[in-house]
Amino acid sequence: MSSERLGIYRRLAGYLRPYWRQMILAYGAMLLAMLLNLAVPQVVKQAIDNGLASGQASALIAASALILGIAVVRAVMGFLQRFFGEWLSNRTGYDLRNQFYHSVGNLPFAFHDKARIGDLMSRATGDISETERFVGVGLMDLLSTVLLLVGVIVAMVWEDAGLALWVLGPLTVLVAAATRFGTTMRPLFKKIQDQMGVLASVMQESLTGIGVVKAFAREPYEFAKFDHENDKWFVMRYRAVHMWADYWPFFTFMLALCVLLLLWFGGPQVIAGEITVGTLYAMISYVLMLNAPVAHMGFAVNLAATAGASASRVFAIIDTPNEIEEAPTAVTFTAPKGEVRFDNVSFTYGQGRSILHQINFVARPGEVVALIGPTGSGKSTITNLIPRFYDPTAGRVLVDGHDIRQVQLKSLRSHIGIVLQEPFLFSASVAENIAYGRPEASMEEIIAAATAAKAHEFILSFPAGYTTKVGERGVTLSGGQKQRIAIARALLYDPRILILDDSTSSVDTETEHIIQQALAVLMQGRTTFVIAQRLLTLKRADQILVLDQGRIIERGTHDELLAHNGHYRMIYDLQLRDQEEFLARQEPVRQAEAVRGR
Repeated sequence: MSSERLGIYRRLAGYLRPYWRQMILAYGAMLLAMLLNLAVPQVVKQAIDNGLASGQASALIAASALILGIAVVRAVMGFLQRFFGEWLSNRTGYDLRNQFYHSVGNLPFAFHDKARIGDLMSRATGDISETERFVGVGLMDLLSTVLLLVGVIVAMVWEDAGLALWVLGPLTVLVAAATRFGTTMRPLFKKIQDQMGVLASVMQESLTGIGVVKAFAREPYEFAKFDHENDKWFVMRYRAVHMWADYWPFFTFMLALCVLLLLWFGGPQVIAGEITVGTLYAMISYVLMLNAPVAHMGFAVNLAATAGASASRVFAIIDTPNEIEEAPTAVTFTAPKGEVRFDNVSFTYGQGRSILHQINFVARPGEVVALIGPTGSGKSTITNLIPRFYDPTAGRVLVDGHDIRQVQLKSLRSHIGIVLQEPFLFSASVAENIAYGRPEASMEEIIAAATAAKAHEFILSFPAGYTTKVGERGVTLSGGQKQRIAIARALLYDPRILILDDSTSSVDTETEHIIQQALAVLMQGRTTFVIAQRLLTLKRADQILVLDQGRIIERGTHDELLAHNGHYRMIYDLQLRDQEEFLARQEPVRQAEAVRGR
């Protein structure tokens, strides 16, 4: 076995170390039960030689009573072994699952950009389940079988060394075959588990995009894609079953061969009086004692191979280095002012794909900075660098003069509120979603935030109001409703720096106007970054950064950039002029409604 494989099993065994008391009980019970098993043939031997052969009934009664006592103790030991073995399995699975989940949660966005959710779910469920089965019960069963095999050989040699030599050959072949079975199965099970991850990813992607699938009538294509990956999994699994079917009869045959050799060479010795009938019986009993364990050894080796493959997949995620490391001397923000400075920042993503090139700007406390530009120009990347979802390849991002790489992550992000371009809501109540960043918030604060985000009225229209469950990913809400709840969530968080990643893209112009009025008051004292294609946002910004291919090509206010007659003016003429004309037509209507409201 390679050092890498040994390292994996050694690491798995390390999860048992904190629970040494339970291990002592489980393994102690296993060892005592095994020793009692080895004693039974000796008791029967004495009953045959001293009872049956000599006609002493008392010897038979004493042997029967002793066997009954051994059976009772073995039952108690069996309970302890199984109970604490299962306890260890579930406890180590609990610990491993927690460690895996925390590791995934702490990994940076760069990891999640490439990771497949279905594959991660497969590792968190299937792989960890396979691993935990081995760490507790499987490891104990495998060790019990090995110890019993050694104990049987020692007992047979002690009983009759000459007769034992005839069965050592088949037993050696048996052990070698079991070892080869395990080394052959492990890489195969690694491929099987990897393919299961692919299968889970295909299913997760298809079900997540079920609306698109049905809209384009692509169900047959998705079924065929899933069937193709499922077929690949089945072929691999079939190979494993075929190998198992090949080895298991061989194990049984080798044990039958041992019994045959004992009868062939031991029978004449009994007839000649060289050994007793009890001795031959004990020798055969020792071999038959291996029947169930050896058959189970195939399962144990199979489980060990599966667990090794699964554990390597789990540890691959746990050992993934976190590119966003917190400095040992990181400072804590207590009351940041909210100044954000990009100092010659460049960012390269993945395999050398440059996203930002020498970005320089300063956002002063309370300013609204709008980012505009075509898709892929780097707008979202700039806002993702501020909470340190990524680290710049070159240059520095500073908040209040501190390089954010020298600030505690939790402290930094606790002062940054974000409304993503595609708002995500949890399968919980409306109130719980709004209070996600501040779970201790009172209902009055939740309602105030919802009112400011113009979400209060539609929330009250739901039958259960703020206790209404929104469904997985907020599927029961419209895009505009989800967006306003996400805005309310950010407002309740009360951040010093606010990031709105195209947060009004899912609402109509009238709704956006209402939201902007609320935000105009709530943005006071906050540094706000807005990615938007709407004119209302851009006109209110203190500075607009126009990006193209990762560079700031223009900067200024709305009026300044229009007067410059450059790239922004072209965007305005192509995309924004119609919005301004529409707003101009709507203004008299709003004024009339305001008068009627008085």
